[in-house]
Amino acid sequence: MIYLNNAATTIQKPPEVAQAVVAAMAGAGSSARGASADDLAAARSVAGARVRLARLFGFSHPERVIFTMNATMALNTALFGLLKPGDHVITTDFEHNSVLRPLHELERRGVIGLDYVRADAAGRLHTEELEGLFRPNTAAVVATHASNLTGAVTDAAALAATAHAHGARFILDASQTAGALPLDAGAIGADVVCFTGHKALMGPQGTGGLLVAPDVELAPLVHGGTGVKSADPFQPASYPEHLEAGTVNGHGLAGLDAAVGFLLELGVFRVASHERELRERFCAGVGDIPGITVYGAHDGQAHTGVVALNLAGMDSSTLADRLAQDFGIATRAGLHCAPRMHAALGTLEQGAVRFSFCWYTTASDIDAAVSALREIARARR
Repeated sequence: MIYLNNAATTIQKPPEVAQAVVAAMAGAGSSARGASADDLAAARSVAGARVRLARLFGFSHPERVIFTMNATMALNTALFGLLKPGDHVITTDFEHNSVLRPLHELERRGVIGLDYVRADAAGRLHTEELEGLFRPNTAAVVATHASNLTGAVTDAAALAATAHAHGARFILDASQTAGALPLDAGAIGADVVCFTGHKALMGPQGTGGLLVAPDVELAPLVHGGTGVKSADPFQPASYPEHLEAGTVNGHGLAGLDAAVGFLLELGVFRVASHERELRERFCAGVGDIPGITVYGAHDGQAHTGVVALNLAGMDSSTLADRLAQDFGIATRAGLHCAPRMHAALGTLEQGAVRFSFCWYTTASDIDAAVSALREIARARR
């Protein structure tokens, strides 16, 4: 199987990741819940993961790297923890349902008002509209760092600066860019950065988290045991315990720590360059195939290693099935949890087939995918 569904999860990981998970399962105890050698080893492992993630993301406060099970939980923690009745929020058509559904729920409950920066049929985000959407009660701008459908990268620093100029917070969904693009939370100016471990970070599923700037306070989403200050009837005010109730996924975080260590040594800029070359090779290869439509702006806009396309006259799920069954190529068809983006592109009914690359994707994988698409298109005529 040629696996080109890395925007959903990476299958190929650095070998250190599995080794670290197995070692943790064999010998790590319970972080912050014991003083034995094994328990202290688990605590040191979790603390080390915070430090290395902070370093990877240009973040100076490792104690405010909060662990969750994925980016969805991180985003829920940020949104439900920050927003209050009467607040107004601005988000974009690029967003994944992990942003949209929490915001829709808050809107349905009457907690917030909600507006969107629109995307057009070419996959461009009309960021010039942002300025006109602010209200006196706008509390936050929430935006993805890159579309999970087209791979188009947003100008997160400009969005953050505009939000701050209006006294609003900026929450960044880095699910698609953490590990795939160099990401400096301080340079961007994000108040909260949410990430997942199982995509370009190449860590285990069930890992993720958020970075919370020192001047940002979030109400806990989950309340419970922290291993410290047990006599306090409420969640401790100190971080990370304030937002981390219950035993953390120490085994998974050991694997994530190993993955981050691999990326720090490798250099994320090398991953970004590799994926950019693969994307350019793929787009050039499919550009002359009759009936193929590639979605998203291509006039110099930065992209991750993600391409969405359709073949005229064929449902996206049928095309993805042909690729998998006849050619052993894994992609993802459908709406990709991004309904507003599909609506902007005009693909809400047909969906699209998404090809997404990673550090371990090779040029021969790309060529095989292009060849398969060419053969399917030829047979269709």
